[in-house]
Amino acid sequence: MMRKYFLFAVVIALSQCLNAQFEEPQDNGDEFEKLRVDVGGDFALQYQALKHEADVELIPLGAGFNLPTANFNINALLAPGISVNLATYLSSRHHNETWVKGGYLLLDELPFFKSEAVDRIMDYLTLKVGDMEINYGDAHFRRSDNGYVIANPFVGNLIMDAFSTQIGLEAYFRSNGWLLMAAVANGALKPALTGFNAADSTYTQFDTHKELAFYWKAGYDKEFSDDLRFRLTLSGYHNPENHAGALYNSDRAGSRYYFVMNRVTNTAGDVDVTKNHLSGNFGPGTVIKDNSLMANLFTKYKGFELFGTWEMFRGTLPNRSDSEFNQYAIEGLYRFGNNEQFYGGLRYNAVNNDLDRKVNRFQVAAGWFLIEQVLLKLEYVNQNYDGFAEYGTGDAGFNGVMFEAALSF
Repeated sequence: MMRKYFLFAVVIALSQCLNAQFEEPQDNGDEFEKLRVDVGGDFALQYQALKHEADVELIPLGAGFNLPTANFNINALLAPGISVNLATYLSSRHHNETWVKGGYLLLDELPFFKSEAVDRIMDYLTLKVGDMEINYGDAHFRRSDNGYVIANPFVGNLIMDAFSTQIGLEAYFRSNGWLLMAAVANGALKPALTGFNAADSTYTQFDTHKELAFYWKAGYDKEFSDDLRFRLTLSGYHNPENHAGALYNSDRAGSRYYFVMNRVTNTAGDVDVTKNHLSGNFGPGTVIKDNSLMANLFTKYKGFELFGTWEMFRGTLPNRSDSEFNQYAIEGLYRFGNNEQFYGGLRYNAVNNDLDRKVNRFQVAAGWFLIEQVLLKLEYVNQNYDGFAEYGTGDAGFNGVMFEAALSF
């Protein structure tokens, strides 16, 4: 009898495997009864067995467990159609101590106006405001974010990783599968009103209203049946002037590939986990001008899943030189099992810039959802660099195996 009960419990648990999730679904407020607070957490642990090579001397790289990472999440339903979120990094690669990632207020309804006309408008509109992960592109929905890695079928994120938390306001219109979003943000990870240059002992005044970033998204997302879903979006991010433009330099959690391609400098920083925390990434970094576009395609038919990314950056670096980066990525997954609790997949990702520097990465991954909240995944990764003088003139790159365990609730 106990054996039958255990098997039944396992089947129920496996039936809860995660589906692809993008923007939060609209809440019409019908289910609100009283203030409700939910507490959750995310935990991730990797075992890394990678090797790297270049024509220059790189640090010796062993195999073993990386620093475990964790997030702490608070979600509260305040009123009909009004909720708030707070996410905190309890441990991360770049900052081992506790850091607040960000938080936001989500408004699907405006009950305080007590207006039927406003209620009808809010059937289609959503407002989101806070210091939050900005909704540029769709790739950020499938990336690993410190302890939250369960939505990423692979271990590593994209090579040119567009991710930023900024103070902003997003306005959404959704109807019958169509999605339109317009937004404004401060454009920087760490807001500053003044700066100091130690070289010449001068101060610089920063006026936030002159450094705003504007971003948008337009797309179509439709679930035609239980077996078929299709989503296509185009996003833009435009920051005409900012002393610390941060779309490609805001990941405080860091890359999932620890210490790869670290050169020997005979300093403690060579083996400091908080240094070079974006190892394996390649992109413009901090910029003073940014014009970016990203197109994403997602489709799922039964167990087959396809996700594609094309991205273009045109902007100006801190040294006032113009720069261009282009990225594309394509990944295919097959989810199987009675409740799609298993999957296998491939991803190819490539980035190049106007200086003929090129990086490409090939990933093969397999995963198993023990239950909806627990995922085990295994990845083989092979990344190559071309045109990087700091790595010499021969072959440069890293490859090997990553194992990751994830728990989110």
